[in-house]
Amino acid sequence: MLQQITDSLVSFNKEIAVIALGAMPVSELRGAIPLALALNFSPLKAYMLAVFGNLIPVIPLLFLFQPVSNRLRRIKFFEKFFDWLFKRTRRKAGLIEKFEALGLILFVAVPLPITGAWTGCIAATLFKIRFRYALAAVILGVLIAGLVVLGLGLIGKELLT
Repeated sequence: MLQQITDSLVSFNKEIAVIALGAMPVSELRGAIPLALALNFSPLKAYMLAVFGNLIPVIPLLFLFQPVSNRLRRIKFFEKFFDWLFKRTRRKAGLIEKFEALGLILFVAVPLPITGAWTGCIAATLFKIRFRYALAAVILGVLIAGLVVLGLGLIGKELLT
């Protein structure tokens, strides 16, 4: 399904495809930067578009996640979903629990599955990190993760050509 969405967006507008993929919770930078490099964007353009896309949902997530999840938890299906999500996030976010904003930077900066801006925002909400610290930590983490993914993407592209 993600492939179909990406194909549709690329046929519409390549830059928007990279931004949209960067904003999606499953792909984030790990999908957006390789796509941009595959589309032969310059490394700087790939980085900037992917990071921009990845940062789009951060402020709404930090502001709205708690009130929206509290309201949705009144519905049985969503209660089970959020219980699962919170349990999984707490299990994976020991670094954040221990080091708070610094841990959040490191958590978001590691470009692995179950890390990134989306999960970082959820963890910041769960561990009650103040908005300004959470926002700065997520932004810094995304910037670092973008550099890591870009570096790995450039190495991979070089090896394949």
